[in-house]
Amino acid sequence: MPNIKSAKKRVIVNKTKAARNRSHNTALKTAIKKANVAAATGEGDIKVLVAAAIKKVDQAAAKGLIHKNNASRKKSALSKLL
Repeated sequence: MPNIKSAKKRVIVNKTKAARNRSHNTALKTAIKKANVAAATGEGDIKVLVAAAIKKVDQAAAKGLIHKNNASRKKSALSKLL
């Protein structure tokens, strides 16, 4: 455990940001999985689910959670489902 006040704050801030990033990454993976399952089974509105997943990918790239090339690759794979 750090002794310096600023180092203590960094520990708290890093823990908060890690939790937020984990939440966003989980939501992203869930949206992609829902779109893939809908495309495979034919159940649900595929267009809506793919659009939602692409939006999540764009948001993750904008926040720096994933690299822009990774986002582009995911969006391309999602658009192929249509």
